Amino acid sequence: YARQFKKWSEQWAEAAQKAKATLHTIGTQDKKSSDKPDKDQLRELIGAQPKNDPEPLWLVLMGHGTYDGKTAKFNLRGPDLSASELAEWLKNHERPLALINCASSSGPFIAALSGPNRTIATATRSGFEQNYTRLGGHLAAAITDPTADLDKDQQVSLLEAFLTAAHRTAEFYKTEGRLATEHPLIDDNADGRGTPADWFRGIRVTRQPEDNSLPDGLRAHQLHLILSESEQKLSPETRVRRNALELQLAEVHTQKSVLEEDEYYGKLEPLLLQLARLYQG
Repeated sequence: YARQFKKWSEQWAEAAQKAKATLHTIGTQDKKSSDKPDKDQLRELIGAQPKNDPEPLWLVLMGHGTYDGKTAKFNLRGPDLSASELAEWLKNHERPLALINCASSSGPFIAALSGPNRTIATATRSGFEQNYTRLGGHLAAAITDPTADLDKDQQVSLLEAFLTAAHRTAEFYKTEGRLATEHPLIDDNADGRGTPADWFRGIRVTRQPEDNSLPDGLRAHQLHLILSESEQKLSPETRVRRNALELQLAEVHTQKSVLEEDEYYGKLEPLLLQLARLYQG
């Protein structure tokens, strides 16, 4: 599958170029005897990243994964990377994180890495889905595909790319008459459980978490690798403030059924006014 993984990597590189983002790639270059193992390179690269930057850190894993019933790992040249090791490397990072694990057996990475200000997408819902996964190819294409712009705001969010890729993956198995061996999940509300794509209608999840917390998808829809012209006009600090206000609005919406009408709109109004002032400024 090396040729396919290399193609997906090249598609992400093209997307990063369009986004004018700094790109680091590990594992596609020819291996030299003097090179450090991929795992060491990745650890050093993550350690060198700013930990409190308002701009998100995107980490995309494409390849194979394994699961022995206890530990999920992503395969690298040399020692493999476990979910718990990656969690340790990222534990002091407070900046927004988009972790996309397109490998087989990737589901356990959600429980290991879920947390505030993090969006985790995996190709499988558990470690026991160990066959080759196709989500990565569809996701690499969707991140720059205008047809993946579900809300027509001239940019493709991580949520939109994930939903488009997940639906295209499911359609492959249906068309081929095969039993689906991968069921992608996305988690961004820090509950460590993840939500499948078929729980969404458009960009909105149709099932409310049992504990009335925010549903998955809201933060993922705020992450855009390639920004629209209007989004580029906003400073990183303004986008951070805007995103926080939008999440506060979503929290108020979850309380609608238990609040009196005046109280509900009383909570909405000041948030909407703050949003309006941000865009006017």
